[in-house]
Amino acid sequence: MLYQINVANHHYVFEDLKELMAKATPERTGDQLAGIAAENATERVAAQMCLADVPLKQFLNEPLIDYEKDEVTRLILDEHDPAAFYPISHFTVGDFRNWLLSSDASTEKLQALTAGLTPEMVAAVSKIMRNQDLILVAKKCRIITQFRNTIGLEGHLATRLQPNHPTDDILGISASILDGLMYGNGDAVIGINPATDNLQNLSELLKLMNHIIQEYEIPTQSCVLTHVSSGIQLANKNVPIDLMFQSIAGTQDANTGFGINLSMLQEGYEAALSLKRGTVGQNVMYFETGQGSALSSNSHHGLDQQTIEARAYAVARKFNPFLVNTVVGFIGPEYLYNGKQIIRAGLEDHFCGKLLGVPMGCDICYTNHADADQDDMDVLMTLLANAGLNFMMGIPGSDDVMLNYQTTSFHDALYIRQLLGLKPAPEFGAWLEQQGILKQQAGQLLWPDQAPEKFARLFMS
Repeated sequence: MLYQINVANHHYVFEDLKELMAKATPERTGDQLAGIAAENATERVAAQMCLADVPLKQFLNEPLIDYEKDEVTRLILDEHDPAAFYPISHFTVGDFRNWLLSSDASTEKLQALTAGLTPEMVAAVSKIMRNQDLILVAKKCRIITQFRNTIGLEGHLATRLQPNHPTDDILGISASILDGLMYGNGDAVIGINPATDNLQNLSELLKLMNHIIQEYEIPTQSCVLTHVSSGIQLANKNVPIDLMFQSIAGTQDANTGFGINLSMLQEGYEAALSLKRGTVGQNVMYFETGQGSALSSNSHHGLDQQTIEARAYAVARKFNPFLVNTVVGFIGPEYLYNGKQIIRAGLEDHFCGKLLGVPMGCDICYTNHADADQDDMDVLMTLLANAGLNFMMGIPGSDDVMLNYQTTSFHDALYIRQLLGLKPAPEFGAWLEQQGILKQQAGQLLWPDQAPEKFARLFMS
């Protein structure tokens, strides 16, 4: 179907919805690399104006990737809930934006709407919204999940304590865990990216974190970010897996590149559930995503990277995840060139995930060859925290010495919690207070040398 509009004495024609969506996307290098971006700002505005007039129903009638060729498309369309969609089924994309920004779009109505939205609808409306619009709407979305604590409550911001080490050294990892806990980090998860991905090493790391959590009765969860197939093997051996991890994307071909499909994710989900390790809930999956992954594996089908990213959230919500993390600047400047593009992408991802009912966090990060710096990350962190982000990263000194990229530190989490009066997950916050680490009433944190001796002994033995 052709989409046409006249702007500034020029007649613009877009061959199909896929092209219209790509041309309407705010500027980013990934779409330029793919050869699908708008040629200039005028064409981009024309596409956005044209997109605003597209009925939401059109996204159900015109799949951007063929239904027969892509299991993610089948998942999206087969699980779409017409009853939930009905209240806004007469909207255009522009109408949808106006309603989202209105007082009528309450938290309760947005929650009821989730199953009626497709990723393409949500991606489309994000393309005609300013940054402040994305923040305001996302703030109204509350996605609450539970395992050993509760993430996503209003007035709270959790962190993933990321104690990576270039050789998976147990002492080095333990020191980072202690450091992070002393700054109130780790309520979302204590999550390690392993340097060595063999089952014995993975098992030792999981047992280490399980020992720490159980010995000190810390109301949090652990995860080793290995491939789901390895996670399934470990679960079958009754190794203490709390959260099952996998990187995911928004097309079948991109997921094939990750060595997964929906069936394998279902197997991992069931394996984690079978261990019954949660205490207050059983959200057992942890997914990571990022704009550009499908393009990097030549599996984007001509779609813009932001729309494909939104489709990944449909994969995630199928498995009731505890955490979903957009690693927004990690893939590099070939996809998000500078701080401006990273900031915009982070706000888009958070907005789209929250509208789709996904518990969104963000690894607010950049690689060393991107045109970005820590000031850009301060801006994105502050904007996302105001938008109701579920969790962020906590890493010693902001510098991941194993993955070699720059992200947010233990101190950054302290800053944003103090600035906005945000608290850790309630169960974790109570534990911090019992340990003498955090004085929640004043929003203050005691320094590590004031930590109880009994707590530090574990990491010195």
